[in-house]
Amino acid sequence: MADAPRRAVELGDLSGDERPNTDWVAIERSPEFRELMSKKKAFVVPATIFFLSWYFGFIILAGYAPDFMGREFIWDGLTVGYVLALSQFLMTFVLGWAYVRRASRVFDPLAERAVTKALEGTPSDPDFAQAEPPRTPPAPTGEVAPQ
Repeated sequence: MADAPRRAVELGDLSGDERPNTDWVAIERSPEFRELMSKKKAFVVPATIFFLSWYFGFIILAGYAPDFMGREFIWDGLTVGYVLALSQFLMTFVLGWAYVRRASRVFDPLAERAVTKALEGTPSDPDFAQAEPPRTPPAPTGEVAPQ
């Protein structure tokens, strides 16, 4: 956590207010940013599908298979339903831990590389360039444009 303020100073402030000439569309099109988003999506989508299947599977079993959910499991008083319900908490922690681990090893280095390229204004994509500040579009007929 102590590295975060130092890294923020090294990389610069990324807020749009402080960097009015940042071309966010060009950053979005940069290969570094696209790689980051594709790797995130490759993790998040399957993890979400797995968790929702696990969760709704539990709900469906509870509603349509009460005899199965009421079976005792390992010892008296502990049922299959309790085990599956408690596994929901375990699954949440496991998926959270897996995401944090993936973020620190894969996503954060990719994000840092994308930010560095964006701040330099020289990413590997030839279409990427720091843009001029956005101009106010002309006002429709009969109205005065804001200055």
